[in-house]
Amino acid sequence: MTTMDQRPPSPRTLIDELEGHLLIEATKAEGRTEARFTHSLACLTDTQREEVEERFADSYLALTRRSWERTARRGRELRAEYEARYRALRRRLCVVFLLGAAFALVAFVSVSRR
Repeated sequence: MTTMDQRPPSPRTLIDELEGHLLIEATKAEGRTEARFTHSLACLTDTQREEVEERFADSYLALTRRSWERTARRGRELRAEYEARYRALRRRLCVVFLLGAAFALVAFVSVSRR
């Protein structure tokens, strides 16, 4: 193991991991809460009800995770689009500045020669 491998994770990394775990646990709790519809199904035994609730909660978490992944992917796409637009705008601004500076230099030289 190198010395770089022995360094503890940064505080930001730890906070991000903690937030992720808390978000997942909150989503699991939401899924369990949403699965309470099984209490209205009198035909289910307690074991069947628990099984349905567990499967529903798992499906709820998987659906939510896919939604998060789509949102994150779209965020990355938008970031790339805006960065590309920013670079193009910055290039145009630099060109305009350089042309303006060149024009000002030519004007100064032509005025000073007279």
